[in-house]
Amino acid sequence: MVLKLLRAMGYGDSVPNAGKRTGKPGDSGVDGVIREDALGLSLLFIQAKRYTVGSVGRPEIQAFVGALQGTDKGVFFSTSSFTKEAVEYAAKVSGKKIILIDGRRLAELMYEHGVGVSEAKKSSFIIKTVDFGFFDEEAGGIGDE
Repeated sequence: MVLKLLRAMGYGDSVPNAGKRTGKPGDSGVDGVIREDALGLSLLFIQAKRYTVGSVGRPEIQAFVGALQGTDKGVFFSTSSFTKEAVEYAAKVSGKKIILIDGRRLAELMYEHGVGVSEAKKSSFIIKTVDFGFFDEEAGGIGDE
């Protein structure tokens, strides 16, 4: 899902099949990579955590930073929130640009870029509703690009 969102936001636009899912749930590694150029000289690493309880802490961010081999930037998504220590650590990592996207911001970005929502045009305005089929893993809605 986050690969689809980043592609909708314009990351890897100039590269066919730029987004690649690399991890599996619970593997603690990098979950995806987006090649931002045709030669793969600029890579964006992605980590996504689906938490129903609790927040992402500094140890998870440190592990992600440690996995950033071959790139200097990454985006860490969480359906929940980040602890103060995680936010502070991500902000001060030397030589790396780490963006943290919490559940609230994730929902805002999905809405803004039309990922996981359906649009219905009514006269002069657009109504967006949640597209529940998009989130059905068994039906293949969230799978690879």
